[in-house]
Amino acid sequence: MKIALVAPLVTTIREPQAGGSQAFLADLAAGLVSRGHAVDVYAATGSEIPGVSVIDTGVVADRLIGSLYRANGSGSADPGPIEEAFASVYAAIRTVPYDVVHNHAFDAPAVRLATSLSSPVIHTLHLPPDNALRAAIREAERAMRAPTIATVSAWQAKAWGIATTLPDGVPIDRIPWSDAAGDGVVFAGRLSPEKGAAEAIDIATIAGVRIDLYGDPYDLGYAAALVNSSRRVSGVSIHSGVPREALWRIMARAAAVLCPANWDEPFGLVAAEAQATGTPVIAFRRGALEEVVADGETGFLVPAGDVKGAAQALTRIGSIGRPACRRHAEAHLTLDRSLDAHIRLYEHVRRRAPAPYA
Repeated sequence: MKIALVAPLVTTIREPQAGGSQAFLADLAAGLVSRGHAVDVYAATGSEIPGVSVIDTGVVADRLIGSLYRANGSGSADPGPIEEAFASVYAAIRTVPYDVVHNHAFDAPAVRLATSLSSPVIHTLHLPPDNALRAAIREAERAMRAPTIATVSAWQAKAWGIATTLPDGVPIDRIPWSDAAGDGVVFAGRLSPEKGAAEAIDIATIAGVRIDLYGDPYDLGYAAALVNSSRRVSGVSIHSGVPREALWRIMARAAAVLCPANWDEPFGLVAAEAQATGTPVIAFRRGALEEVVADGETGFLVPAGDVKGAAQALTRIGSIGRPACRRHAEAHLTLDRSLDAHIRLYEHVRRRAPAPYA
């Protein structure tokens, strides 16, 4: 099949990745190519995926910073730049006879403007329910060529009221793992309130454990406050984001990876990667993390916001067998499993697609 993947344009797609959806998109594209499909990824200027055709859209991600997703609902009141960006992307896509166009961007215009395409369209929702995006979906579903809408987890499918699920997955064959007891804990993710970096520091501090945090500023005010406050706390080190292959090695040496999310996590790619390295996860029981982490077997889930409970769980992390974490990832969280689901859906929508416009 000839497939177009549309990336979020508010960030580049290259290591170190800005978030889980960007990382998964890169893995999906490479995985589809490895299975013999022709893939073009339409992405912001400066994007790069080894072995994959990346189309430079001419969109400079920094110019769309006002459109960055905010879990608290705040954001740019001017939709003009993001509308213009996606109009340009879809104009380019219309010149190529793709079997499937698969959008992974978060923005309402990405959904609404895709109705102009003659190729069958799939939109994967990488976020918790959002009013603007929901309205765009309703509008698109009334179009002559209605898209297929998919989510990345069972929790998200229920929350959105959507039946089709395309689960994320991790390239487990590329991820090294260790069955040796690790030292210290790790937090990895963008530095913004919903990911819970501040809570991760509190959990480690209460438990008396060293913590290393890896991530780049997303909410600039939050990140600055986090760095400033951490200077007064011993055993806390904040690092810039690193390429995932380096991060996987870091995770494999840790005693645990902390995922104290302050939002309903749509999937939880970091938690999946951690288990693939053999490292157990301690997380708040929010969103799809309950699907990704097997409570008591590959880590511990505590009630949302329960920092003390997470710290107590951290003192028991030695009871979790690292081989069990790896086995769980191999059985339930692989990129291959995700690729199978994607290809089945691509073939389905291609078969039922109406004839192209005259």
